[in-house]
Amino acid sequence: MQLGPYTLANNLVVAPMAGVTDRPFRQLCRRLGAGMAVSEMVSSNSLLWGSEKTLRRANHDGEPEPRSVQLAGADPAMMAEAARHNMDRGAQIIDINMGCPAKKVCNVQAGSALLRDEPLVGRILDAVVGSVAIPVTLKIRTGWDRDHRNGVTIARIAEAAGVRALAVHGRTRADAYQGEVEYDTIAAIKAAVRIPVIANGDIDSPQKAKAVLDRTGADGIMIGRAAQGRPWIFREIAHFLRTGTLLPDPGPTEIRSILLGHLAELYRFYGEHLGVRIARKHISWYSKGFVGGSIFRHAINQAETVAEQTDMVEEFFARQAAAGKPAEIAA
Repeated sequence: MQLGPYTLANNLVVAPMAGVTDRPFRQLCRRLGAGMAVSEMVSSNSLLWGSEKTLRRANHDGEPEPRSVQLAGADPAMMAEAARHNMDRGAQIIDINMGCPAKKVCNVQAGSALLRDEPLVGRILDAVVGSVAIPVTLKIRTGWDRDHRNGVTIARIAEAAGVRALAVHGRTRADAYQGEVEYDTIAAIKAAVRIPVIANGDIDSPQKAKAVLDRTGADGIMIGRAAQGRPWIFREIAHFLRTGTLLPDPGPTEIRSILLGHLAELYRFYGEHLGVRIARKHISWYSKGFVGGSIFRHAINQAETVAEQTDMVEEFFARQAAAGKPAEIAA
């Protein structure tokens, strides 16, 4: 898939997820088969640019190209200024968030709330595209609610503004993450524009990825929640799309190795105190499906140091490997 001057290794994209797609996670997913990873959402409010959280979210040190930063906001001039600011600091693609359903985002008329104001959508996209010399992409939903599905209209506005690719989560804002994904709506959006369209929503296996590509005609797929604790899903999908065959699931020994590498990067990026706390959710995701996982997750959440946390991870996955069984659904 081509985005401006960048040819992606494949058409698999890591979805931007607040509190998840930090630099360590993005780099890990890229190593395990993703063609691109989008940063956590960065505010367009310049008053926040110097905050520790924003600086971390916009940190791309050592990250492979292309480096994509997602911006959120509702003021065209502020969004344009934020796009220039991030481009000057290493962003190679600017992604605009018009898909987040979170109340705290929608309450300031950003994220998917923007879908209710099509003229404002156009002004924001025109301002951002006109302010930077790098590709601009857009993430949307199918509409605000089921009575106001305007994804096709928004897609045409985006194409006319010069947006280079469009990611579509196949639900309305009102649906949040519940209910069936509207793959037929994604197909209609794809048919309405010539720019690449990336399908998103409930893609959690290689077979589902192929089925969604076939059904929607989309140019690529974006995966979010299914990669939490399972970053190797990208290599599994890439292999299946290329060969039609399934890779074997990673065993406990490989999962332990991937997780420990992930943890080491988290500790390095955040420092011990914050790194240990951020690591807890990732360890919880990685350990799901293993026998004794529930007891392990309760115990790991009490760990306060890097040494304590890594020792517990080592021991848990060594026990799983010694049992010589694949992951099972924990009681």
